[in-house]
Formats: sequence, structure tokens, C-alpha cells
Amino acid sequence: MVKHKYFLIVFVFPFFCFAQTFNGRVIDKVTQEPIETVSVYFDNTTIGTTTDENGEFSITYTDAVQSTLVISYLGYEKVLISDYRFRNNVTIELVEADNALDEVYIEYDDGLTRRQKLRLFRKEFLGTSKFGKSCKILNEDDLILRYDKGNKSLYASAKAPVRVENKALQYEIAFDIIDFEVEFRYVEIKTSTFTVNTVAFLGTSFYKDLKGSEKKKTIKNREIAYEFSIQRFMRSLYNKNLRDEGYWIYYDKLRVEEWSYFTIEDITDSDLKKVKLKDKVTILYNKELQSELQIEVDEFFVDVYGNYTPIEGVYFSGIMGSQRVGDSLPLDYGLNN
Repeated sequence: MVKHKYFLIVFVFPFFCFAQTFNGRVIDKVTQEPIETVSVYFDNTTIGTTTDENGEFSITYTDAVQSTLVISYLGYEKVLISDYRFRNNVTIELVEADNALDEVYIEYDDGLTRRQKLRLFRKEFLGTSKFGKSCKILNEDDLILRYDKGNKSLYASAKAPVRVENKALQYEIAFDIIDFEVEFRYVEIKTSTFTVNTVAFLGTSFYKDLKGSEKKKTIKNREIAYEFSIQRFMRSLYNKNLRDEGYWIYYDKLRVEEWSYFTIEDITDSDLKKVKLKDKVTILYNKELQSELQIEVDEFFVDVYGNYTPIEGVYFSGIMGSQRVGDSLPLDYGLNN
């Protein structure tokens, strides 16, 4: 039973440790012809490139890169590569996508107007923080939105990656939705009252710096976004310095010794650490900002950069659980520092 509002974006993170360059060629599976301008990027980072006229690409990564390599082109099925550290000079065959299911719902009469659905989608996708409110979706016409009256849920897909301009953080984000669902606890359409129960995302994303990314205000905004992020909490968990970083842990309204609830174990021949949580806990940051953490898996794994896996089964609510795309930073944020 779900009792709290959770925010979930699911990505797959492989974890290895050798820096190298990955080369490949992208072709159409049927025609065997090369495909130009295919997007090639490491999921949820600023590291990406495109294929040339021969369908070829080369992308360099370091130890800091821990996420899946994404091969994406409009009209074709996306390809995800997790074992790129053990492969090179590969040929990737793209298959044309079947979008028939999405087309069925474009004009579907589900009790809500497109304007209502767009408003709900913007709120739960971008967020309502000052960073979220600074965002603009650049290609809303590509969104396919469907409301299910029976289970009071909003679903979204898109004909192309959703392009978001974040003015406060000076990123343009291409978010390729695999799955999106908002489940409402209470709905009153006449008064436009929608009380959210759960929010879940599944997708891949690529971040691009905008022209104002070097401005002092932008740098400060990014620092603020990072300060309250799940990424920072996970890095602190890895380094076992939660208290030094301003996190207090509570159980049943009582402050507890954090390592009596969190168990952090080193893994032989790995940069990962295994994390176990004894029970659901409340996280207080700077003695006032509250979040909750509950896990529905026996354990999860985290690295020094704040990447953790599995994502699904590790649930935040409160301040960290309320963050949306508008509050997000790429996984490689701050790694050069």
C-alpha cells in the first residue's frame, strides 16, 4: 500500500572503472544504410555526440561516467548499451518504432481537456519550485496525454524526446519518456481539484549547457539545487559523513544514530558500496528540511558520485521526494571539481 507521494525516475547504472573511448556505427536494420545525426549520449549527463554521414560516432568517457549509453533517433526504437567498457567498434542496428498505440489516444475523450492534462503534466513533470517554474517545454505538441477515470491516473508519452529549457539552471534537457504515471488520490473535475498520491517516471535524459551557464547566478542556482538533491545525500551516504553534511536521521520522531539504521559495506574489488536500511527513516537537513526514505528492496548499491541502483524500490518523499525535472542536475555535475 502506498501512503506517501513519491518521485521516481528510473535509470540503469552499470559500474566500472576504466576510462576509454567507445566507437560505433549506426545503421538501419532493414536497409543496412548508415543513419546520420543519431543522438549518442550517456544517460542523465552532459556527455554526448551525434553520428556523422557514415553513421559513425566516437564518444570518450572517464571513471566518473557510470550511466548507460543511449542510442536514440526519432522514429526508431532506442538502444541502451550497458557493457560499453568491454566492447568497441560495434555496429548498432536501429529498428523502426511502432507508434500505433500512442496514436490511438491522441484524440481520446477521457473526461479532461488537453489544456487540463497539460497543466497537470507540467506541474508533476517540471515541479513547482522556483527552478521548476522557470522551465518551459519547447515541444508540447509532441506530448500524448491520457487520463484514466477508472483508476484516477494520468499517463504521458511523446513522439519525440521532451525538450525542456530550464532558465534558472541554464540547461536544455532532452527527456525521452519511457513511462510516466501520476496517480491521484482525490479528483474533482468540476473544481479542477487533483490531489496527487504517487508520481513515477521512467526515461533517459541528456543535458546541454545553455549560453548563460557560466553566469554567477546560474552557478549559485545549481549549487542550491545540488544542496537539496538526492544525489548529494547519496554521496554523503557513500562517504559515511551524513552528520558532517548536515543530515540528521530520525525514527518514530526520535533522533537516532544514523549507522544503527544504515549499514554501509565495502565490496571487494569494486568502487561500489552496499547499503542496507533497517526501517523507514526521516531525514532532517539543516535541522528543518524534512524528507523520508523507505526501501522495498533488501539492499541497494551506491558509488562515490551518488549513482545508486536499483532506483526502483528506493523511495523518497518530502523535500527530496518533491523534486522534479526542473530541480534536476546531470549525474556528472561537480565531478570536475
